[in-house]
Amino acid sequence: MKKEKQRMTAAMKRRAVLRWIIDLAIILFGSALYALGVHSFVSPNNIAPGGVTGIAVVLTSLLPVKVGTLILAFNIPLIILGFIFLNKSTMIKTLISVAAVTFFTDYLGQYVPTYSAEGGNGIVAALFGGALMGIGLGLNYQREGTTGGTDIVTKIIQRFHPDMKLSVITGALDILVVCFGMLVYKDINVVLFAVVAIFVQSKVIDFIVYGTQESRFLMIFSEHSKEIAKKLLEQGRGVTLFKAEGAYSGDERQVIATAVHRTAYSKVKRLVRETDPQAFVVMTSAAEVFGQGFTKLV
Repeated sequence: MKKEKQRMTAAMKRRAVLRWIIDLAIILFGSALYALGVHSFVSPNNIAPGGVTGIAVVLTSLLPVKVGTLILAFNIPLIILGFIFLNKSTMIKTLISVAAVTFFTDYLGQYVPTYSAEGGNGIVAALFGGALMGIGLGLNYQREGTTGGTDIVTKIIQRFHPDMKLSVITGALDILVVCFGMLVYKDINVVLFAVVAIFVQSKVIDFIVYGTQESRFLMIFSEHSKEIAKKLLEQGRGVTLFKAEGAYSGDERQVIATAVHRTAYSKVKRLVRETDPQAFVVMTSAAEVFGQGFTKLV
């Protein structure tokens, strides 16, 4: 019995290591795509696509510093705050992603050509830049990481104000960055291109990771329902347990019901899979969810 437990523990450790390796590989690939969007399309055409990246792009026209270096400089204090207030595993992945974005943007970028919108095709730069950055961010989010910047700020704000939508917080911060770009460049076209890039980026992220719905409702049938429920509660999620009886077997068990934001769906699905790979999960899209942690019922 003891040897069997040791084998199971060793197998679980190997799976955990393998998951981390896969996560890091995808995060590095996503960071490379994000950096490509910044280096080849966004930065050379003075498009400030919101967030820390947008601030860095604007400042490169005022300071003799590379975009990636500025992205790293702005992220250092935010990452420190993230390690204080947020999940450590996510922040480790974020730190790796930020370092990768800096490296790819400043050093590998010199071997990749840039697109110039001098002929009046700024919309092309905005579309391709926004799409590449969106794919990169989406892949990072899918593996429970981020590229730092305002992602850390929004997560910290939402931790203390859970009723606030991430889209509202992110949108407000992006507007401030775009306005900063308009003051520096004094060119309305560049501002419009930035808005296009932000819009495309957000839609691509939604397509890759979140789907089209705001929230998701899950019913989880498992022989380890209490263990899953405990882990969900530790994450601060609302959980309801229902008593159920199998029509065929007649066995009684507890069914878990929970609603999660679309940004948390991948994390909850992974939690269930790691706890009970044989669990039966029913997921349905919820256009709106009212109550604590979601939209206030008014």
